[in-house]
Amino acid sequence: MEENIFDNLLTRPSLFINKEVMRHSHSPTELPHRDREIKAIRFNLVEALKGQIPSNMILYGVTGAGKTAVIRFINAQLEDKGKQIGKPVNPVHVNCRTIDTQYRVLAFLGNSLLESYEKEDIPFTGWPTDRVFDELVNRMNRRGGVHVIVLDEIDHLVKKAGDDLLYNLCNINDDLKRLGQARCCVIGISNDLKFTEYLDPRVKSRLGQEDVIFSPYDAGQLSDILEKRAKEGIKSGVLGDGVVQLCSALAAQEHGDARRALDLIRVSTEKAEQSGEDVVEVQHVRMAQNQIECDQITPVIKTLPPQQKLVLFSVLLNERNGLSNIATGEVYEIYRQACKHYGTNNLTQRRITDLLSNLDMLGLINSKTVSRGRYGRSKEINSCMPISIDATELMINADESLNSVEKGKYRFQSRL
Repeated sequence: MEENIFDNLLTRPSLFINKEVMRHSHSPTELPHRDREIKAIRFNLVEALKGQIPSNMILYGVTGAGKTAVIRFINAQLEDKGKQIGKPVNPVHVNCRTIDTQYRVLAFLGNSLLESYEKEDIPFTGWPTDRVFDELVNRMNRRGGVHVIVLDEIDHLVKKAGDDLLYNLCNINDDLKRLGQARCCVIGISNDLKFTEYLDPRVKSRLGQEDVIFSPYDAGQLSDILEKRAKEGIKSGVLGDGVVQLCSALAAQEHGDARRALDLIRVSTEKAEQSGEDVVEVQHVRMAQNQIECDQITPVIKTLPPQQKLVLFSVLLNERNGLSNIATGEVYEIYRQACKHYGTNNLTQRRITDLLSNLDMLGLINSKTVSRGRYGRSKEINSCMPISIDATELMINADESLNSVEKGKYRFQSRL
């Protein structure tokens, strides 16, 4: 029988017990250091088990602070308890990053309540929005009980589609009460503390009846989380000295992001496994850090238009020349030279200012306006590329056509 290229990988012992446990999509049965947040949300949602309407809530906190994990854990417990005592609770979780219009959210909610005897899904598109809303109300009443609608990344939905959906959902109990016995509450999850500034005051008052703030994890708390996950997901004795602590410290620098910590320890273990080693060491963590940072940035760079790539590359070339807090004029001068090496015409400085604003919004650079007293105001520009990677090399790997730009000779402006 001909040898298959996967044969030796299938027979090689893995360092993992269960790799899925090490992913942030896994729903754990324990949530360390989130007792205060769980208590506040639980106290509100217990009303659903009494047949009452819980208050609407907004959960705030930075990425990786445990907001989604906590609400999924609580809703699973809530649903189970409702079944035990005959008080049905129907939690529905909507990711507003991918389901990001009023129509699509309403259709998703309605289809999640589709009974086995109902044949018709609400179509992806094609119905009037008010018909979709009416169908959702009817299905909620047929199912009965209390519906808990979780809108994850609600700020993305509001910024893209406005607050009409939230207005309708915050007032849906009026329609439910008129037609049946079902009830509903809305829980929004957001990384942006200021997103409610985009809301109509009537929506703001009804949606934000209760707010829960998730503070970032510190390094010690992240170590506890990683150790609990590693106990379930990675074989005993595999993690070397200092590995958990380093992963925790690196993630704590990234705003206390538990997702980042989990990615680091999982990829570190994969790196050791690929190298045929039995123990994960600190160097594997450094390798994982570089890979994760490159994997996050490369797709963004690849999709940039050529002119934006040249502007970003010009910022990086200035930094490689030892400059920081770079002025727009300094970026433009190198950009103008880079266009010649690239073989394209340069845009005006005014247009480059707009492209710098776009790069700032993408998080690739940081551009801030500073006062120069009687000399007016100016911008200071710095890249946001991780220190641990060669940013110009990363851009060339993402777009080989920048190779000629990197090899060009440049005349940098003097600051004297």
